[in-house]
This record gives sequence, structure tokens and C-alpha cells, in this order.
Amino acid sequence: MSGSAKLSHTAAMILQTLDNGCNYGFDIMDATGLPSGTVYPALRRMESEGWISSEWEPEKKALAEQRPARKYYRITRAGSEILEASQQRYPLLAKLAGAKARR
Repeated sequence: MSGSAKLSHTAAMILQTLDNGCNYGFDIMDATGLPSGTVYPALRRMESEGWISSEWEPEKKALAEQRPARKYYRITRAGSEILEASQQRYPLLAKLAGAKARR
């Protein structure tokens, strides 16, 4: 797959974590141990590549929970294909990322 050559281990971890059910920034950082300065730029790049999509939660919900609104991410079909290719490249990926989502 042409996009897989550009997929770093970090991006592969983030995609795997999204696929495992972690769907907003802090949740991804918690599951992977990656800092925000790594996660958020990677999410922006992957969204521009079409591997993930995002949507802000309703402001009303965030206010009701007394916190800032979250931007939720989900893996796209193209992202799933890239993830599948990355799992061959990084065989331990499924074990490294997203353990929190499986608990």
C-alpha cells in the first residue's frame, strides 16, 4: 500500500489505539503513553491523509460534565487498510497499543 511507507511506528500505534476504542486525545495519550506534542500533530496529519475523521462533541454535553469539549476521532476505511498493512510491518502493535480499551 503506498501510504504504508509513510506510516511511522507512532502513527501505527495511534491508529491501533483508535481501532481499539480510544477515541479522543487524552484517552489516546493515556493508552499509548505518548505526549500531547506527539499525539495531536499525528492526529492532524492522519486526518489530512484521510486515515481518520473527527467530530467535536456537543458543547452542551461538555458543559454538563464541567469540562472542555472533546474532539472525537474515528478510523476511516482507508485508515483501517493502512492499519492492516502496519500490523504486518509491526507485529507486536496490537499488544502495545490500546490495552486500556480492552480492559
